[in-house]
Amino acid sequence: MDIDAIRERLCDALEGCEVQVSGEGNHLGVVAVGELFAGLRPVQRQQRVYAVLKDLIAAGEVHAVQIKAYTPEEWQAR
Repeated sequence: MDIDAIRERLCDALEGCEVQVSGEGNHLGVVAVGELFAGLRPVQRQQRVYAVLKDLIAAGEVHAVQIKAYTPEEWQAR
């Protein structure tokens, strides 16, 4: 699956989030920004993103994912 298809999948599943996906082969970097992460601990945020990709990981299409998930306020404060 290509980067654009993965980005589209994440955008569809993480309603209201802006998503950036980078990487090569089966190693990805994901940055997601959205209100849906408000009140969640970092590991819970990663789990939300990971859940969208779990079938690709199980199939071996994706091997490693680095996830950074922020609320809009956190993103602006960076």
